[in-house]
Amino acid sequence: MVFNTPLRFTATERFLRYVIIDTQSDPLSPTCPSTDKQKDLGRLLVKELLEIGIIDAHLDEHGYVYATIPANTAKADVPVICFCSHMDTSPDCSGRDVKPIIHQNYTGADLVLPDDTTQVLRMKDHPDLKNQIGNDIITASGTTLLGADNKAGVAEIMDACYQLINHLEIKHGVIKILFTPDEEIGRGVDKADVAKISAFACYTIDGESAGNMENETFSADGAKLIINGISAHPGFAKGKMESAIKIAGLIIAALPHELSPEGTEGMQGFVHPVDVSGHVETATIDFIIRDFEEEQLVVHADVIRTAAEGVLQNFSNSTYTLDVKPQYRNMKNILAQHPQIVANGMEAIKRAGMEPKLCSIRGGTDGSRLSFMGLPTPNIFAGEHAFHGKEEWVSVQDMHKAVETILHLCMVWEEGSIT
Repeated sequence: MVFNTPLRFTATERFLRYVIIDTQSDPLSPTCPSTDKQKDLGRLLVKELLEIGIIDAHLDEHGYVYATIPANTAKADVPVICFCSHMDTSPDCSGRDVKPIIHQNYTGADLVLPDDTTQVLRMKDHPDLKNQIGNDIITASGTTLLGADNKAGVAEIMDACYQLINHLEIKHGVIKILFTPDEEIGRGVDKADVAKISAFACYTIDGESAGNMENETFSADGAKLIINGISAHPGFAKGKMESAIKIAGLIIAALPHELSPEGTEGMQGFVHPVDVSGHVETATIDFIIRDFEEEQLVVHADVIRTAAEGVLQNFSNSTYTLDVKPQYRNMKNILAQHPQIVANGMEAIKRAGMEPKLCSIRGGTDGSRLSFMGLPTPNIFAGEHAFHGKEEWVSVQDMHKAVETILHLCMVWEEGSIT
């Protein structure tokens, strides 16, 4: 579709405003949101949505932003769809005092980040840069992450809202907007009100390369291994002490490399120790277990048990317990029941001038859990790259393509309804 007047994109200017707000989440905090500073961005988004003309925009006590764009079509049966991105940034790298830089007309040369010149974006390390020649690349200055994950998605949805209000030729049904806190620590939809959203389908805008759409995630469990050793005075410990700390180290060392994150790729799952704590008498290892096939999670948990039991054969007085709890499941199981949701997303990407590519995520998104909460939610690209690190980047042009994709998706759903 050719719009009545050219789109005046606002995603970049919005993105530059959003990334300077520190919204890092905290996995050790029991509150929701885990950090109150996430609400700083939420309040700004509500203010901007109200200024656009979306009158019901609001921030709730848990840090979620909700808004509704009314339908502008005469068709009465257009399904309600929702667009979702998360406001928090990863705890893995500082998000404080972010200084975004626009590197205009990228030539393919190395991008040296000025505040830490050891941080260099090289095409060999970031293969998608080969698709960005002539584009404008946004990075941070070298001492922080950028926050493109997922403030690029936030900015793109906000820009799409602006375009929908100002381009009435874009016919659409009711559009819901959801911005979440704490996605990076696995709590992004803990208190999301799916009934308030009341949509048939949702799309997270939180993916990588332009043109990509993701309909499959890992299934995920968490596991806690507790080792009960034998403590004794170290001066008189011979033949008595069985150190839980050393047992923990031996168990970790016994895990197969080919089942580790650093030893797997593609559709392979893994077992990953993410935290170790304790003392001589008791030690704890926290694991994350991931696989695209849910039944393999049980197999992977047995790998931990086998490692523990093998090591403990040499420590006859020590014991262990393993507690495995589900975290999220592969959203493909739900999306397969509603094929038009993914099909419409692929069509929108195509109409925005790209070759759509259906991918799997070696991870999870808010969409993983939303899908199992009754809101089927695949993931569409936002253009973000090198997540959670100082070399994170996004291109201006990819953000514009994401905005166009959102707009076309609204129209595809409207066109598919019955007059």
